[in-house]
Amino acid sequence: MLVKTEAIVLSKIKYGDHDVIVKCYTKNRGVVSYLLRGVLKSKKGNSKIAYYQPLSQLEIEENYRANQSLHFIRDVKLGIPYKSMHTHVLKSSIVMFLSEVLTGVLKEEEANLPLYGFLETSLQWLDHETNFANFHLLFLLELSKHLGFYPDASQAGFPYFNLKSGSFELKSQVPYTVSGENLIVLKQLLTMKFDALDNLKLHSTQRQSLLNMLLFYFELHLTDFRKPKSLQVLNQVFG
Repeated sequence: MLVKTEAIVLSKIKYGDHDVIVKCYTKNRGVVSYLLRGVLKSKKGNSKIAYYQPLSQLEIEENYRANQSLHFIRDVKLGIPYKSMHTHVLKSSIVMFLSEVLTGVLKEEEANLPLYGFLETSLQWLDHETNFANFHLLFLLELSKHLGFYPDASQAGFPYFNLKSGSFELKSQVPYTVSGENLIVLKQLLTMKFDALDNLKLHSTQRQSLLNMLLFYFELHLTDFRKPKSLQVLNQVFG
């Protein structure tokens, strides 16, 4: 059955000499894996590997068969052509990091339109913006909302944030307590939209500290979550 869907590329791995398996987050069916036959030896047509760069937004026509682990793409085109995501050194490091995070946390093989809409619009924002050094921080926080463990800010006036419970508290609970600068920035991010990120002024040490805190938060709430291998590259680029 031929099915059309929008899709965001999460990752790709080589399979054999000329084939590639691409994992996508699709608008219609959540996470789907596609086998691209001969894509590494083809230099023309819709099978060009360039379509499948991390976090590219595509329009796919697929040969869908239920209960099949690998599917096949009949036709593909860029849904939203990026201007700078894959050519700007700093943005490409964010893309590499976030694609690794998303590959690890997105598992569901079913549609989630709010999540897809968040990914679609936030990535387009990153592509067009010039002040984006803190983008990945707010992205991870907003992603936690769609994954079911967004911080409970109903008691945001309390002096501590407990990473394990996901709530603000009156007492410290080591090693899960957030306080000091990280607490101040976390509270700012909880009330912030992407368009206001330019107002968040952080130096590299603050940024790395908050990022490590957010990744620990993900580790506490997601089974088998691991820190991305690309974290070191991201920290070096924004250091």
